Amino acid sequence: MQNTRYARSGMVCSVDHLASAAGLTMLDRGGSAADAAVATNAVLTVTAPHMCGLGGDLFALVHDGSVSALNASGRAGSGADPGRLRAEGHTRMPHHHDIRSVPVPGCVDGWIALHSRYGKLPMSTVLAPAIALAADGFPVSPLLAPNTSMVGHPDFAGGFTPGQLMTRPGVARTLEAIAASGRDGFYQGEFGHGLLELGGGEYTADDLAEPLADWVEPLRVSAFGHDVWSMPPNSQGYLLLLSLGIVEGLALPAAPEHPLWAHLLGEAARIAGHDRLAVLHEHATDLVSAAEIERRRALVDPATRLKVRGLTAEGDTTYLCAVDGDGMGVSLIQSNASGFGSLIVEPSTGINLHNRGIGFSLTPGHPAEYGPGRRPPHTLTPALITRPDGSLRSVVGTMGGDAQPQILLQVITRLLKHGQTPGEAIGAPRWRLATGGTGFDTWESPDETVVELEEGAGWADGLAALGHPVAGRPYGTGFGHAHLIDVLPGGVLAGAADPRSLIGAAIGR
Repeated sequence: MQNTRYARSGMVCSVDHLASAAGLTMLDRGGSAADAAVATNAVLTVTAPHMCGLGGDLFALVHDGSVSALNASGRAGSGADPGRLRAEGHTRMPHHHDIRSVPVPGCVDGWIALHSRYGKLPMSTVLAPAIALAADGFPVSPLLAPNTSMVGHPDFAGGFTPGQLMTRPGVARTLEAIAASGRDGFYQGEFGHGLLELGGGEYTADDLAEPLADWVEPLRVSAFGHDVWSMPPNSQGYLLLLSLGIVEGLALPAAPEHPLWAHLLGEAARIAGHDRLAVLHEHATDLVSAAEIERRRALVDPATRLKVRGLTAEGDTTYLCAVDGDGMGVSLIQSNASGFGSLIVEPSTGINLHNRGIGFSLTPGHPAEYGPGRRPPHTLTPALITRPDGSLRSVVGTMGGDAQPQILLQVITRLLKHGQTPGEAIGAPRWRLATGGTGFDTWESPDETVVELEEGAGWADGLAALGHPVAGRPYGTGFGHAHLIDVLPGGVLAGAADPRSLIGAAIGR
């Protein structure tokens, strides 16, 4: 299923054609890829609240001659009390309907930081398409329509059918306030006041006054003749890089259709991720060293599935990317965590709140334990690829909870190792490791994971013979929405939006 699109001097890819069009409008007006990315994301916060929103977090990688990384993930409020949760009988963070799983949302601080450093157009121009759609209405997508009944707010009342117009006046007011007053229009405005009231002591005014976006050092690994970049902790981006480092030294079959290909990539993912719950926290270091890659690669057995428990001593989201005519590339991922997130809505603005706090641990003394001012481990895994001379090759990412690194491992290997086009790499059937749970619990029982195969994949019998428990799933059900822009020799752009997203679009100029 090939859906590669080509452009000469700028391209935007996202899950929604309305959002991609807003980003392309910014490029047409002389804006940068950063302007396009913020405009695209802003529209998605209006039209795709089941995937992302102003009440969620954001990570981004930017290539502008060198690679920069932006961590705009929120921190738990000053009232965070893990002992109270344990006293109530919780052994893990509550998934829904509990404000304690809602760190202060970082998305808007991420926009401000990205736009301040790399933007060319006024923020009022960048947010204008999103404001218009929120105020005047947008046609509900076939992905959003079945889920609107999950949210208890007048914006979603009565349920919606695909194509029906929805307005979100509170979101429009909030975006206008951001355009006029920057972060204060959000964190100190109508939304911020509502969040403090909802928190009931979980947050203080100082928590909302502290900026949440940090420029940090990206992680990098060499694979297939390129450098692949992702986010450092608290992101799980290291899992993508560790898996790629392992795979790069294995004898892969020439064709991805061979079951051994899926086996080797799947084992690399399991060996990289089996101890994630123990090692990933916001201050973790040295997770992708050459020695660690070599140690874990040596554990891969081409002939059988490995039992990974004991080897050590010790969701929903949306992704978008943009490249402008000057060669700047932005790889941006923004999320509520699980679908609509916590299923808690700030009532005045209608902004649904994420539940990214589910990444915290409730084990006393754990380095990722829930606590005041802490950032939880994150599934968000944007990626960016450069050539040996440092020039931009690709921006790529996906939604998919714990499976994000697994999906990107397949897409990037197809692109760099097997020379597939973006459309081929994005559209090909996928595997993922799953437990049948929330999509955020893969690494609780890594030896009990099932290799779920998307409809059309031909690996089932071969994987079963190698010892993998296998299950089939319909195409597009739980295998992410990946998007990719590839910079071809000569500067032509080739992009693909995931066909699984139904209304996604890769559009250029």
